[in-house]
Amino acid sequence: MAKIKVMIADDHEMVRLGLSFIIKAQDNFELVGEASDPSEAVKKVKQLKPDVVLMDVRFPDGNGIEACREIMSDSHKVKVLMLSSYSDDEAIVASIMAGASGYVLKQIGKQKLVEAIERVYNGDSMLDPAITGRVLNLLKNPNQLEQPGLEELNETEKKILIFIAEGKTNKEIAQELFLSYKTIKNYVSNVLAKLGLSNRAEAAAFAVRHRFKL
Repeated sequence: MAKIKVMIADDHEMVRLGLSFIIKAQDNFELVGEASDPSEAVKKVKQLKPDVVLMDVRFPDGNGIEACREIMSDSHKVKVLMLSSYSDDEAIVASIMAGASGYVLKQIGKQKLVEAIERVYNGDSMLDPAITGRVLNLLKNPNQLEQPGLEELNETEKKILIFIAEGKTNKEIAQELFLSYKTIKNYVSNVLAKLGLSNRAEAAAFAVRHRFKL
């Protein structure tokens, strides 16, 4: 039976060592590579073609959620399982919008992690039981974490926010709205500034929370 090819992306060497120990101990898993930052992870996924990527959410230089989005835009065959030390509502929703197949806390037990990898490999979604209820509640109540700024967006900016939530690139948005790439880039910067957000992942999470208003 073919082994599940797993890749690890985490900036902490000890975390990578611990995860690699778990992976190598499984007869049906094969550790195909490791990455210490998001850009390296994106490159290695293209080279190594793993089945499942264990992706840290936060890196000192870069963002695991944005790396997940880029990986998924290139190939939907890869499954990304996000790992985090924190139960962060914003990061959870943004990960889901970026195409991640699951989100688990690093405190998860060894056997539970093995099961999570197997589940996402088989096409299931995986959310840590500790956060599932909160995420579902957040999605049912999009204004629960009310944030000022939405009323400041004009109609074009609202459309762009929706496109960002759908995972479209600036080039794709430009084609949809018949505007130049540079114009869309400026619009995206304006949207982030007006909403007080720092990146597209946060914008996607914001759009999900306010979906009934958009």
